[in-house]
Amino acid sequence: MTPEATPEDRLLDAALLHVPFDGWSETTLRAAIRDSGVHDGLARALFPRGGVDLALAYHRRGDARLREQLAATDLSALRYRDRIAKAVRLRLELVEDKEAVRRGTTLFALPIYAAEGARAIWGTSDAIWSALGDTSRDFNWYSKRATLSAVYSATVLFWLGDDSPGHQATWDFLDRRIENVMGIEKAKAAMRENPVAKAVLAGPLKLMEKIRRPETPEDLPGKMMDRFR
Repeated sequence: MTPEATPEDRLLDAALLHVPFDGWSETTLRAAIRDSGVHDGLARALFPRGGVDLALAYHRRGDARLREQLAATDLSALRYRDRIAKAVRLRLELVEDKEAVRRGTTLFALPIYAAEGARAIWGTSDAIWSALGDTSRDFNWYSKRATLSAVYSATVLFWLGDDSPGHQATWDFLDRRIENVMGIEKAKAAMRENPVAKAVLAGPLKLMEKIRRPETPEDLPGKMMDRFR
C-alpha cells in the first residue's frame, strides 16, 4: 500500500486480506476499516452498502487497470478475435487473488445482487470494446457487449475451477467460445447477403437501425438491468 493511495484503495487493499475468510461482507469492511486506519465515517460514505460496494469497487479497479494495460499494449499485429481473447485473458491475469473473484461470484449469484453483477460484467465488456476502438452507435453497440459479456462470464466460471498449468485450459476454452461467436457472426453476415433472408428480416433490421447506444454508461445498465430486479 503506497502512501499516496486513496482511502478507497487503502480499504480495498486491507479488505482483500479478509475476503478469503469472510467474503465481501460487513465483517470484512469492519476489518478493513480497522487495518487501513480510514475513518469509519469516510469508509461508510465510500461503501454505504458494505460488502457489495466493496466487491463492485474491486471489480471497477480491475477494469481500470485493464484499460491502462490495453492502452499501453500494441495489438495491431493481432487478428480482431485475438485482440478480444488477449483482452479477456489480461483482465483475468490482473486478478491478485482468485478467491476474491470466487467470493464475488457467490455474492452476485444472490437474486438481490444479480443485476449488480450483470452491470459489472457489462462494464468489463464495454471497457474491452472501447479500448479496442469500437465506435458503433447503433444496435451493434449493444450486441457486441452482450455477446462479450456472455463469453467473459463463461470464461470466468471455467477459470475459477481451472488448475491446469498457467491456466492453459481456460485460454483454450476462451478460444473455443470466441470461435463459436465468430461462427454466429459469419452466419448473420450470410443471412444479410441472402435475398430471401433480407426480405424476411427487413422489418426487424430497420427497427434495430433506430436503436442508438446510450449517451452515458448508466443509461443501459441501469434501466435495462433494473427490469430483472
